[in-house]
Amino acid sequence: MSRQVVRSSKFRHVFGQPAKADQCYEDVRVSQTTWDSGFCAVNPKFVALICEASGGGAFLVLPLGKTGRVDKNVPMVCGHTAPVLDIAWCPHNDNVIASGSEDCTVMVWEIPDGGLTLPLREPVVTLEGHTKRVGIVAWHPTAQNVLLSAGCDNVILVWDVGTGAAVLTLGADVHPDTIYSVDWSRDGALICTSCRDKRVRIIEPRKGTVVAEKDRPHEGTRPVRAVFVSDGKILTTGFSRMSERQVALWDMKHLEEPLSLQELDTSSGVLLPFFDPDTNIVYLCGKGDSSIRYFEITSEAPFLHYLSMFSSKESQRGMGYMPKRGLEVNKCEIARFYKLHERRCEPIAMTVPRKSDLFQEDLYPPTAGPDAALTAEEWLGGRDAGPLLISLKDGYVPPKSRELRVNRGLDTGRRRTTPEASGTPSSDAISRLEEEMRKLQAMVQELQKRLDRLEETVQAK
Repeated sequence: MSRQVVRSSKFRHVFGQPAKADQCYEDVRVSQTTWDSGFCAVNPKFVALICEASGGGAFLVLPLGKTGRVDKNVPMVCGHTAPVLDIAWCPHNDNVIASGSEDCTVMVWEIPDGGLTLPLREPVVTLEGHTKRVGIVAWHPTAQNVLLSAGCDNVILVWDVGTGAAVLTLGADVHPDTIYSVDWSRDGALICTSCRDKRVRIIEPRKGTVVAEKDRPHEGTRPVRAVFVSDGKILTTGFSRMSERQVALWDMKHLEEPLSLQELDTSSGVLLPFFDPDTNIVYLCGKGDSSIRYFEITSEAPFLHYLSMFSSKESQRGMGYMPKRGLEVNKCEIARFYKLHERRCEPIAMTVPRKSDLFQEDLYPPTAGPDAALTAEEWLGGRDAGPLLISLKDGYVPPKSRELRVNRGLDTGRRRTTPEASGTPSSDAISRLEEEMRKLQAMVQELQKRLDRLEETVQAK
């Protein structure tokens, strides 16, 4: 009689725990735009959500602790003239966020500590270079102020945000059709893209060369997603010829056959993969699904091991993923998602059950910190470096706010700067404030007159 051996893994019993109602963000109008991005971005300070907005594109930025019902008049970031399609926090500055929009621009914003008190309409930098809507924005993981954007013009631009200039261009000769996804490698030396022409490409962006490519990693016609995972592998999600959803693992050096290919179900939503390099766990979240699947990647066959699935009743409109430094290590939390419902954002903590509340070193190896390993000039000059690692043993303490430095001497015509981005307000900003004060004083005087008239009427009666 054969005995089935169960694979040993410390992540076998990871479970998802949704936050209580008072820890959710209620009454937010999540965007109805049909675009396969997460619509949500999170860091240890803020949560940002793409919202419905009349007369242009807007997204909401809230401090993490500001849970509960969100006021309908809460100030938003509303500088785009068409719907926002993607947002991404800078990994080296928790107050800086980039947004891509249907208005063909990328904008970079600086959010003050404590959140917005007035609507934010003027970005620190406006990056103009795409001729069609911009659906993907992604910061370089280790180089300061390097931002990638991909548009429906089939062009990828790499920007130096410090100068507001596009420093690298991958034109339509590289991608002949719509780009579905772009992902940086851990050291930022390569990017991995998936395209509507049914090819996954691994590209060296500084040289503009395709290092490797795979034709039809999944036989179906629906969109494919591709991300880098550990040890020179990439993971793809897509559809079979019979429209079954699939997940596959590939060796970058041998793309002829997958290391592992698993069929999941027959749902129609595109699976968004989130990879955690510290634990080698990949989480799959489908738009329109009500579940999050998670797999562990190992160096031995069969390489991709199904762990479990978190399920809930309501389907998700989008998903945000917290960086490791924003987690509660004393609760053995190894991941946290921010699930978007139609009118709500719900945090979901992924936890490893442990009896001890001491720091678990095996769950929390040194992780990517908030400091950049390279300057933009060093990376463009050919240098590569992995992320600068920090220990979470004593908890993560966010550094003081860092100013986004923009070289104002280079007027590229692609940048609008705000007085708030420099240390002191300009004369224009002071004039606007004085004008607002005068209006407020006039309103107070008018209200006082009305009160006086009311009192006279009451006394007369």
